Amino acid sequence: MSTHEDRLKALRAQLVRDRLDGFVVPLTDEHMSEYVGAYAQRLAWLTGFQGSAGSAVVLPEEAAIFVDGRYTLQVREQVDAAHWQYESVPQTSVAAWLGEHAPAGGRIGYDPWLHTRAWVKAAGEALAERGAELVAVDTNPVDAVWPDRPAPSDAKLVVHEERHAGQSAAEKRQAMADWLVARHADAVVLSALDSIAWTFNIRGKDVERTPVALAYAIVHADATADLYVAPEKIDEAVMKHLGNAVRVHDRSRFAEALAELSGKMVAADPERAVAAIFEGLDAGGATVLALRDPAVLPKAVKNPVEIAGHKAAQARDGAALSRFLHWIAVEAPSGRVDELGAAARLEAFRKDTGLLEDLSFDTISGAGPNGAVVHYRVEEKTNRPIESGSLYLVDSGGQYRDGTTDVTRTVAIGTPTDEMKHRFTLVLKGHIALARAQFPAGTRGGQLDVLARQFLWAEGLDYAHGTGHGVGSFLSVHEGPQRIATFGGGDEPLQPGMILSNEPGYYKTGEYGIRIENLVLVEARDVPGAEREMLGFETLTFAPIDRNAIAVELLTGDERAWLDVYHAKVVEVVGPQLEGEALAWLKAACAPL
Repeated sequence: MSTHEDRLKALRAQLVRDRLDGFVVPLTDEHMSEYVGAYAQRLAWLTGFQGSAGSAVVLPEEAAIFVDGRYTLQVREQVDAAHWQYESVPQTSVAAWLGEHAPAGGRIGYDPWLHTRAWVKAAGEALAERGAELVAVDTNPVDAVWPDRPAPSDAKLVVHEERHAGQSAAEKRQAMADWLVARHADAVVLSALDSIAWTFNIRGKDVERTPVALAYAIVHADATADLYVAPEKIDEAVMKHLGNAVRVHDRSRFAEALAELSGKMVAADPERAVAAIFEGLDAGGATVLALRDPAVLPKAVKNPVEIAGHKAAQARDGAALSRFLHWIAVEAPSGRVDELGAAARLEAFRKDTGLLEDLSFDTISGAGPNGAVVHYRVEEKTNRPIESGSLYLVDSGGQYRDGTTDVTRTVAIGTPTDEMKHRFTLVLKGHIALARAQFPAGTRGGQLDVLARQFLWAEGLDYAHGTGHGVGSFLSVHEGPQRIATFGGGDEPLQPGMILSNEPGYYKTGEYGIRIENLVLVEARDVPGAEREMLGFETLTFAPIDRNAIAVELLTGDERAWLDVYHAKVVEVVGPQLEGEALAWLKAACAPL
C-alpha cells in the first residue's frame, strides 16, 4: 500500500470484518521492549512515526497518536494531521482518550501480547464508563493488512563470554533459584529480552542496535530452566554453553507451557510481562506472584568485570568520538558536511576500532533547527548541511562486547550567538552540578533531577526529557530500573555499580538544540565525619566539551575547576590513542579555561 492514508483505510476495513469499533496500536513487542524488531514496527508502518515510544488508537471516524515531550516536533513532521490527532503523554493517556472518544456500546480491540495487565485494567474501566468494552483479539488486525510484513529475525544466538559477563549463567540461575525459594515460589517467567540475555549469558541480533534474541524463559527453584527460542537460532556452541540444566524448546511452545505450570506458585513481572502471560498462567491454574523480574536489579548493578569492561569501551569510544570532533572542527565550517555524512563518518571512526558490534541506537545528527527535535533521526528528506553560525548536536553510542556507550556533544560551528553560549552554559552548569553531586545511600534518581535543571529553571527554561537513564552491559542502551527524572520513573534507590547518563539539554524550536551527555557510575564516597553512607558519581565518558560554546563568565570557580580537571582526564585517557593533528587538536580543545 503506497500511502499511510491507504493503510489507515485498510485497517478500518479490517476492523469492520473483525466486528470491532476501534483498535489500539502500541509501539512495542510481545516482550514489552522499547526497541523492537522490524516485524513488530506496526505503529511506524501504520502512521509513519519513527520515534521509539508511542501509541495510536483507530476508531471509525477519528484516530489519534500519543507521544511524550521528546517527540512533540517529530510526530508533527512524520504523521499526517489530516488523519491523526496529536495527543501528549502524560497530559492524557490512551485509556483516558478512549473514555472520552470511544463510541458508546463499542467494541475496542487490543492485542493481549502487546499490553500489560495494568493497561488492560485501566483501559477496560475507562471504556466501561462509556458503555463500551475492551476486546482481546486472537490475531492482530494490523498484521492482517500489512502485506509485506517482515518475518522475525532468524539470526543465531552467540555466547556472551564470562570474561565480559563477570559471572557464569549457572551462578545467575542459582541466585534466581535462591530468590524463588525465599518467596516459596516454584518458578519465574522471564519475558524481557535483556533479562533473558543477561541471565543466560547469551546475546543475539534480533533487534537492531540491541544485542538480544527473541526468546522466553522459565527459571525453576532447582536452578534449572526452560528456554523458548526458535531452534534454528541455536548452534552447537550455544547448546554446550547452556548445558544440561537448561532445556531448549521452540518459542512457539511458550504459551502452552504456561498452562503446564498448573498448581505451581509462579512469579511474573507486571511491568515487563504482557497481559497474555498472566492470562495464560491464570487459565492454567498457577498461583501468580506479581513480583519484579529478579534479573532487573542485579543486571543494573554492574559487577567489577562489567565495570572494567565498560571503562575500556568508553576509552575506545571516546577516542573515536574525539577523532570525529576533530574532523567536524576542520570540515564543517566549509559548509560541505551534512547530517547524514557526519553520522556516517562518526560510525566509520567507531568501526575503525575493530571492536564495534553495532551502534547502540540510531545516531541523532541534528544541525541547526533539527537539533531541537529531541530524538531526531536524519533521513534523506530532512538532511541538512551543517552551516557556519549554527549549533550541531550529535547523540550517539556504540555496542562493544565489553560495554555499551551513549554520549552527546553539541558543537558550535563558526561563531555562536551570545544566546547560544548563554544557554549552552546553563546546560553545562546543570551537567556539572549533577556530576559533582554527593548524596546519602537510599537517594532516588528523581531527587537529583532538579540539580541538572536548576539553572535553566531560574531563567524560565526547561527540557522535556529525563536527565538520566540506566545503561546495560553490551545490552540495552536504555536500562532500568534506575533513572534520573521527575516524571516517568526515577523512584529506584541508586546503588554503587549502577551506570546512568547525565544529559541535561535545552531546545529552541526552529533554531537549535543543546545536550551534553556523559555516562556516570554510582560509587561509594568516603566523606570525613559523615554520619551516613554516602554516594557520588564517577564520570565514565571522555571527549571534549566545546569550549567555544561556553560563556566562561557564567561559571563559578568550582565549575571551571571541574571542567579543567575533566578535560585533563580526557587528554590522559584519549590522548595516547591519537596522534598528529588529531592529538594537537585534542590538547587545544582540552586546554584549561
